[in-house]
Amino acid sequence: MSSTTSYRWDDVAPEQITDHISRRYITGDDMTVARFALSKGGVVPRHAHDNEQISCVLSGRLEFRFDDRTVVVGPNEVMQIPGSVPHEVAVLEDAIVIDVFHPIRQDWLDRTDTYFTNASTATRSSVA
Repeated sequence: MSSTTSYRWDDVAPEQITDHISRRYITGDDMTVARFALSKGGVVPRHAHDNEQISCVLSGRLEFRFDDRTVVVGPNEVMQIPGSVPHEVAVLEDAIVIDVFHPIRQDWLDRTDTYFTNASTATRSSVA
């Protein structure tokens, strides 16, 4: 049987992804939980991953963009994204978001989540 572990977000070192986006995360046996701090004007470039994602917006507003629709999510709202669904996110207001992923975000652990750096050099038809 696994042992229990307690965390404080303030004790988890933040990772500055862009000027507008930082994340802290913990990984369990089968899932990853992340706390994102996003500032207005930030962009999560279009990407997809095998992981199912549930995004809980605690504060601020985000615009999730999918191939077939756009959804604005605000405080106390949740967006569920099945695995392998391409999406991008625009930060409309400073936001704090908790994201839960299943299975774990191995690409984060391996440092192979390159969609932020690839987007800066790729030509995109829309804001990612």
